[in-house]
Amino acid sequence: MDRQIRGWYDFTGKVFVVTGGSGALGSELVRALVGCGADVAVLGRSTQRAQPLLDELGSDHLAAIAADVLDRESLEAAAAAVQERFGPLYGLVNAAGGNHPRATSTPDLSFFDLPEDALRHVLDLNLLGTLLPCQILGKGMAERGEGVIVNFSSMNYYRPLTRVVAYSVAKAGVSNLTQWLAVHMAKNYGPAIRVNAIAPGFFLGEQNRYLLTEEGTGALTARGQTIIDHTPMGRFGEPSDLTGTLLWLLSPASAFVTGITVPVDGGFSSFGGV
Repeated sequence: MDRQIRGWYDFTGKVFVVTGGSGALGSELVRALVGCGADVAVLGRSTQRAQPLLDELGSDHLAAIAADVLDRESLEAAAAAVQERFGPLYGLVNAAGGNHPRATSTPDLSFFDLPEDALRHVLDLNLLGTLLPCQILGKGMAERGEGVIVNFSSMNYYRPLTRVVAYSVAKAGVSNLTQWLAVHMAKNYGPAIRVNAIAPGFFLGEQNRYLLTEEGTGALTARGQTIIDHTPMGRFGEPSDLTGTLLWLLSPASAFVTGITVPVDGGFSSFGGV
């Protein structure tokens, strides 16, 4: 049994794509997969952003491939490049996403004045930027009847957070897409194709730093302090906090799990505020 359990997390010979894999969270997921023996292709609009990962991990099991998650042709070209470099794709991790300051309401920018271009950017990046990779990179999984997809949702799926309307709507859509696609794949192409999502709690990064910390001092804003006060573990998440859940969802250890969104949030979603 011990040998079987260890084997669940041996991804030697399995090929994965990670969109947004050069970001703070995505890069930690890439490290974990390569560390488990996987061959990993990092997809991003610029391969230069993945160069530090290549320098750190080498190129034997890691490739950086240019692709825009909102551009079908570039994703199709990336799928062909992954096939040529490593072989058939087994797993897809959709970690690309983010918010935009101009899609966030403030005392100086009300909900009614949020510009359409910023709203579309956030909606497209998070929702369409997950759906299109599932379509194009998931097609080979459907043809083979095997594969696994992990999308990235958010705490906004459980409870819409104030000020970030487009991000909240988009991430709720990602969790809904995850449920829909899990059923579609299992019913039409076989139960060995699983689709799940992770909903990170609050991880301090460039996308949300302006909301949670004061520029210059780094002190918590009122919003940042409220988050910590409502997180029973009393801290922001670290990128490494996501890896255990990701590896579980990608591995045979979760063979009977599909269509769920797993919170990794230090208890935030369980805390009622009192």
